[in-house]
Amino acid sequence: MAARRFAVLADTAAAMSPDTRFLCARSTLMRASDALATSTTTYAIPLLVLTTTGSTALTGVAFLLEWAPRLAAFTIGGPLVDRYRADRVFRASTTCRAVLLAAAALTLALLPSSSTAATTAVMVVGAFSGLLAQASFVAVETIGAEVSRAAGGQAHRVQSVQIGIDQGALLVGPLLGGLLLLGGPSCLLVTIAVLSLAAAAATKAAPTAQRTGPATVLTSLRIGWRTMRGIPALVWLVTGLIASNLAVAVAQASSPITVLHDFEGSSLAVGIVWSAAGVVSLAAVAASRRLVDHHGLWPVGAAAAATACVACFAIALAPGLVTYAAAVGVMMAGEGALTVVLRTLRARLIPAEVFGSTLSVTIVLIVIPMPLAGALVAVLPPTGLPALLLTCSALQGIAMALTFRGLRRHRASYSLTATRPVPELTAPVLDARNVA
Repeated sequence: MAARRFAVLADTAAAMSPDTRFLCARSTLMRASDALATSTTTYAIPLLVLTTTGSTALTGVAFLLEWAPRLAAFTIGGPLVDRYRADRVFRASTTCRAVLLAAAALTLALLPSSSTAATTAVMVVGAFSGLLAQASFVAVETIGAEVSRAAGGQAHRVQSVQIGIDQGALLVGPLLGGLLLLGGPSCLLVTIAVLSLAAAAATKAAPTAQRTGPATVLTSLRIGWRTMRGIPALVWLVTGLIASNLAVAVAQASSPITVLHDFEGSSLAVGIVWSAAGVVSLAAVAASRRLVDHHGLWPVGAAAAATACVACFAIALAPGLVTYAAAVGVMMAGEGALTVVLRTLRARLIPAEVFGSTLSVTIVLIVIPMPLAGALVAVLPPTGLPALLLTCSALQGIAMALTFRGLRRHRASYSLTATRPVPELTAPVLDARNVA
């Protein structure tokens, strides 16, 4: 799979200018190191708490402490990027995470593994590493958007590589975390620290032109909100992503209940279903770039959205585990291709001058379905989950139909020659671009 990713990258780079090829290669290394460090940490911190304490309650608390700061990071990451440049934010966040993890490794080596102090240290590391991880994600996403803009007509290929890296990290991270934990907590944390340092070292300094961003985070977020509202195609795109994420989140949150109770499977079966779906999604991401080359963004996106909607409907009605697994795989394949299309459009639609602020607003809106899905699954009995999935698939179908109708109507706004409006700012923002 890694060889395929590099083959895609080489094929993509061949169609670009030398400067763009350099930016693409460097941003790929930055993204790969950072994504693998984040994925490994996200999986391993709760597992480390479980193995050292044996408490499922504390494991849940560790998971919550990892994710709660990330929502805050989404709101401040964009303003920081717009004010201080993406490369600086990325280097600072990855370096701080490396120092934090190295210090934690030394602390855990000196403390008894099952002590309260060790458990507290692990939870604190999880919270702060989650915060830094999302700040680096917003920064590297901004850098990736700059590379996409520089790639012009090859932007969907750049997005295909970036999404493949993210999804590949989600597959490799849990396996790497499990293997490293066999060597002990310090071994795990030191390795992740090295990955973070590698990401920081791969960052190339941008030109020295200064940026003066909005005075406050709230001002920056208001600018992002006005920017999004001022671009109808972007509003439709975010609407589609919200509906899509809700359907996928409900399917994921209900999966353990469905597999264990309805199909009498095991927890291992749940992991196999979603790991296999991840592999299928990676293949769909790789195939989508050629499909977009031949058919264009809109037809491929519409077909992928229809596939995902029908598959979600099939998940709700699946009579057995095999059918259920196949439906999940098809849904994730559709979602993978759809993500390539929508992220390519997002990179074209958001003005570079306020990309970070606008990206933060869109990410917060897109992430909202995640906790909502968990709450819906928690309050409904297992017998009500198929009806919930059917409802979500119907909402997804309606939202996607409206989304692609809106995108087709406003297709001039995301053409390669289109100019995007930038709202009037309360503080000056120069035209210096984020580059890696």
